Amino acid sequence: MTSVGTGDGDGGGGGEEHDATRLWHVTLSVSGKPAPLSEVRRGLEQLAYDHPFLLTSRYADDHAEIRYWEEARDLHDAAAVALRLWGEHRSSAKLPPWEIVGLEVIDRATYHQRVAEGYGPPPAHPVGVHPY
Repeated sequence: MTSVGTGDGDGGGGGEEHDATRLWHVTLSVSGKPAPLSEVRRGLEQLAYDHPFLLTSRYADDHAEIRYWEEARDLHDAAAVALRLWGEHRSSAKLPPWEIVGLEVIDRATYHQRVAEGYGPPPAHPVGVHPY
């Protein structure tokens, strides 16, 4: 199940009873042949509407980046969902026929540590679909 990451779970290696579900920050990068910017934007907006867990998307005519929080038992489950996201919603959201060219999945604690140390991605503000 996918949801927006707003809980207070530590995302770190707590006790076994807390490892049932954790929050994972996912960055999915896709790329391919250029497509009209208006179509790329509309497709990403439809994806965000269909799946409100998406935090932010950035796009150009030949690539896009999608960032969101995934709730999953472990990294393998979060990555599996992320790797299916683009392909499974290509038709329904009318996304370009691009391929996945990058995937990063990190736990909540690592995400916040990176941001605090100044070398991670800044929090996704503003939320939504934006050109690069």
